Amino acid sequence: MITENPIQAGLSSELTLLVAPEHLASRWGSGSPEVLATPQMIGLMEQAAVRAVDRLLPAGQCTVGSRIDVRHVAATPLGHHVTARATLEKVEGRLLTFRVTAEDSAGVVGEGVHERTIIDMARFIARTAARAASTNGTRAG
Repeated sequence: MITENPIQAGLSSELTLLVAPEHLASRWGSGSPEVLATPQMIGLMEQAAVRAVDRLLPAGQCTVGSRIDVRHVAATPLGHHVTARATLEKVEGRLLTFRVTAEDSAGVVGEGVHERTIIDMARFIARTAARAASTNGTRAG
């Protein structure tokens, strides 16, 4: 029996965030203004992409972020809502390419492309452990 791959272009998800003090650029060290921090916007975009596909993967698999190319084009003030959307545009083997956007009540505040890679968790954890062991607790620097 042939089963269709549930990970197909067109899958999408969105998340909305009420911008609170802990989301501000001034708190994240990514600027002085009391507006949504770029890292917070990007994190919301990534979460939307995860929600779009990870629930459809077989047990033991998930996705990890592998690339993000985003422009933060407008500021969202404290107390306003921002909604991130991720739409799967392309599936190339294990590589998934999403169009990501963020909007508030005034319009688009961010847009770009986000790539995620489907991984096997057991293999990923084993490789990560081997990498940690090879460094013997030392850090480059």
